[in-house]
Amino acid sequence: MLPQLPADARLYLRPIWFVPSPVSLADGSAARMGNGLLWFQAYELTARKDGRRVARATVPVAEFADAIAGLPDALAERAQRLAANISAQRPPLVLGERTIRFDAPQVMAILNITPDSFSDGGRHMDDPQAAADAGFAMAAAGAALIDVGGESTRPRAPRLWEGDEIARVVPVIERLAAAGVPMSIDTRKAAVMEAALAAGAAVVNDVSALRHDPRAMEVAVAAGCPVILMHAPSAGDDPHDNAGGYGDVVADVFDMLEARVDACLAAGVPRGKIMVDPGLGFGKSLGDNLALVNGLATLQGLGVPLLFAGSRKRLIGALSNEAPAAERLGGSVALVFRAAELGAQMVRVHDVAESVQALHLWRGLADAGLGAV
Repeated sequence: MLPQLPADARLYLRPIWFVPSPVSLADGSAARMGNGLLWFQAYELTARKDGRRVARATVPVAEFADAIAGLPDALAERAQRLAANISAQRPPLVLGERTIRFDAPQVMAILNITPDSFSDGGRHMDDPQAAADAGFAMAAAGAALIDVGGESTRPRAPRLWEGDEIARVVPVIERLAAAGVPMSIDTRKAAVMEAALAAGAAVVNDVSALRHDPRAMEVAVAAGCPVILMHAPSAGDDPHDNAGGYGDVVADVFDMLEARVDACLAAGVPRGKIMVDPGLGFGKSLGDNLALVNGLATLQGLGVPLLFAGSRKRLIGALSNEAPAAERLGGSVALVFRAAELGAQMVRVHDVAESVQALHLWRGLADAGLGAV
């Protein structure tokens, strides 16, 4: 039985009690996460009101329908919708002749054409062919999507004029597109989106979730392209600006992304062309980041593919004697594996070959678990 909840509380569901296979379990005792290889036997149900938690309970999948039947109608409807979203099929991304399926986690490779990104700034500047060659190598190593960016979004990075950003990314995108490499454009600026899409990019990846530029939503709708909506506490020039902090970082991130998914749907972006990213490290403390990783499965309640980007981020250094970005491979791979365990459909990484290998291992373990009856 669930505790009595206020009718205007806000509910969240997190899949828990993961199992390697549903084969030997009683019918209805396990649910599947999306169309991947994860099954679970319970939900952690959390209720919040006025910014604070008022209840938390564990509800076995087998008892879920009966448990929520006693809730006020609006809460029962939301609980049903969240559960349906968690188990809903994630349709593939169709990018021209390329199709990216989400029955197993995919890799997005980071290709920064910047002088000042926190990890690889300056590595691919001033030589579009060298940058494109790096993208070709990433695709050959197993990346399903190359994420091309021309502006650093590290804390307090200087603002870049859109013309300079276009000049950085378009020559690289044109070279990769000529070879059929699928790409996303990592930008907050509508003019850059337009130029990159015209040059051959197929996906818009916006750290402001299409909030920074008033024309961004219009461009995405007109292009009919998939969009990746990332959580950042600010849509201003510094996406890390977060004077207010968080009450519950997982719930706060969920709420913002849910609102942005709804805004996209209202504007005409189909649900099958929306992905979300919790924005690890953007205006978040070490404690916030760790809570967000542990609560990652909650975001499956949004019903769209989840992109996780933890590669070389500062939380790894904070737990590793302040190891510099270039020395965070082990932590990056650990986060890739953890994200896969919690249902992330795509991971955004610098170290492609190592991440692909980690996901091959994850897939092998999942397949073996599924076959062990």
